Amino acid sequence: MTALKKYARLEASGLWRPTPEEQRREVVVSIGDATLIISDTRDRPLTHWSLAAVQRANPGTHPALYFPEGDPGETLELAEGEAQMIEAIETLRRAVERSRPRPGRLRWLGMALSVGTVVAAGVFWVPSALTEHTLTVVPAVKRAEIGEALLRRIERMTGPACSEAAGLRALSTLRARLGADQISILPGGTQTSLHLPGARILLNRALVEDFEEPDVAAGFALVEQSRARSRDPLRDLLEVSGTWASFQLLTTGQLDPDRLDSYAEHLLTREVVPPAPETLLPVFAAADLRSTPYAYARDITGETVLALIEADPMRGKPSRALLSDADWLRLQGICGP
Repeated sequence: MTALKKYARLEASGLWRPTPEEQRREVVVSIGDATLIISDTRDRPLTHWSLAAVQRANPGTHPALYFPEGDPGETLELAEGEAQMIEAIETLRRAVERSRPRPGRLRWLGMALSVGTVVAAGVFWVPSALTEHTLTVVPAVKRAEIGEALLRRIERMTGPACSEAAGLRALSTLRARLGADQISILPGGTQTSLHLPGARILLNRALVEDFEEPDVAAGFALVEQSRARSRDPLRDLLEVSGTWASFQLLTTGQLDPDRLDSYAEHLLTREVVPPAPETLLPVFAAADLRSTPYAYARDITGETVLALIEADPMRGKPSRALLSDADWLRLQGICGP
């Protein structure tokens, strides 16, 4: 986007408050690659807001007050003297809004008729049918917005996604090699890996810091991709959140912030059953990726993942390199010292 290049070096001072209960703190605001970066005065990133999700609470008045869509409790205040940054944010918000798909009146009418048919047929009393109908009409852009909103909530519990510049470039190389849309490294959390709506994968920093080769992190990312393809992550969110969540998303295009908060906690605390090794072998074969490093990372004894070790699709075969040695070292430092 041309507008992003124009404002790439722009910075401003502001006041950021992560929750209504906390004190405002002075921060430095800059514009990154499709994100608004909020850093402390020592240039350490505190959080990233997707430009597509930035909302203004008080249009036309000052100081300008912004918040990420779906989370009005987290705010960023820019004084009237930061006119350049305010103008940049407003310009980028307008550009993002213009680029959003416009369903048009006929589509909205069709959706209304669909909802009416669902009501008339009594589907409201059959939660599974309502969920199925919702999943068929929610577009990719809305799934991405939901994934971004969940990531912001998860970051409150794990810390902001790691963002050391050289490490991000190496992560981008790994992401391209795996054909993944979005991969983020989290500095904390109880789960080793997760996937969110909008094709976003989350990996724990231990996967890049505690192992000697990138095959382990790549293996966990590949497994999360496979899980997301076999079961729509939005389906899981709607089933965990209840029938009302499906109805709300279907009719308003939004989900209640409290439901997103609860589901983010659920993702970080639920017990995850690893996929059966036999189902993963074709996935690793298709990606030209060794399954043995991933297997030993799951079970150092190898007993429960013997199939992934003995039937490694790359055993005795050359595999495409994931990262150069230099990029692997950069990726291991993505979370900083």
